Amino acid sequence: MWCMLWEHFCTLVHWEHNNMKTFARSTLALGISLALVSAANAADFADMDPVTLRLAHVVNEQDGFHIAATKFEELVEERTDGKVDIEIYPNATLGDERTLLEGMQIGTVDMGVITNGPVANFVEEMAVFELPFLFPSPEAAYAVLDGPIGQELLDKLSEVNLKGMAYAERGFRNLTNSERAVNSPEDLDGLRIRVMENPVYTDTFRELGANAIPMAWTEALTAMQQGTIDGQENPVNVIHSFNLDETQNYMTLSRHTYAPAIFVMGMPAWNQLPENAQEVLLAAAQEAAEHERQVNAEMESEQLQALRDAGMEINDDPDMEAFQAAVAPVYEKYGEQFGDYLPRIQEALK
Repeated sequence: MWCMLWEHFCTLVHWEHNNMKTFARSTLALGISLALVSAANAADFADMDPVTLRLAHVVNEQDGFHIAATKFEELVEERTDGKVDIEIYPNATLGDERTLLEGMQIGTVDMGVITNGPVANFVEEMAVFELPFLFPSPEAAYAVLDGPIGQELLDKLSEVNLKGMAYAERGFRNLTNSERAVNSPEDLDGLRIRVMENPVYTDTFRELGANAIPMAWTEALTAMQQGTIDGQENPVNVIHSFNLDETQNYMTLSRHTYAPAIFVMGMPAWNQLPENAQEVLLAAAQEAAEHERQVNAEMESEQLQALRDAGMEINDDPDMEAFQAAVAPVYEKYGEQFGDYLPRIQEALK
């Protein structure tokens, strides 16, 4: 018996010794490989002339867009050995989202993180993502956006002199207002609600009974402060980062639309880059987008609690059936306008 135990013990020691050596060799090999890859990346860009790209967005430095932008900056500068420098312009310093997209088309702005709604004014099929209550969860949206359908629509941006790179995130949009608690569409009657400058949003809120007012975000902030509009709709991260509790007393977690955002670049800027730099930018955009999604998910509960603590009344259980029924005409109006994209998305979500 003791002999058998001793033999088993020796076998284990021998196995552990060999595996530790294997592990050490593997770790060393991995370190060497990473060093070689880093050196290879530096060599790949050794002959490249330095270039600076201006990346713009319209929100502040606490917002998810800025998180995505700074992650992108970090990845690109690291992987191009500093040859591609990213300069970030937040807070709409280079213009509102439509102005940024138009600037990208002619080369006065290089790239940006832009909400999908304004992008859809350039490629109308992209507004299919804005249809109310289309996506049941963020994960369902990611599967479509990161799959063939999403890529097809990114590729269509090249038809309007833009390069679609990856889908970042604006998130599930929720209603806020300064006047009263909203639990059903009837409660929206007569409220002046700012919506994005996109007809799907305008029609959605008109069907819900609101006075929908299309307006750029930069104008909406002033309008809320002056009381010329009663409310707006945006994801929790925007409501929190812009301290909307200061002008908006009520929030309804309607989650009426999942809004993507686009890492988008003007073709004039894209075409000046060598192919290896283009590949780095595409990969970095996807990684930065996924990073932003993760951060948004981790922070939402904390942000909601902060808004509650600031005095905002939050309805987290509205009459969703009533909201969904009210927007049925939006599908009737726009369903065929998006070609086969809507049925394909609906099939993918089954």
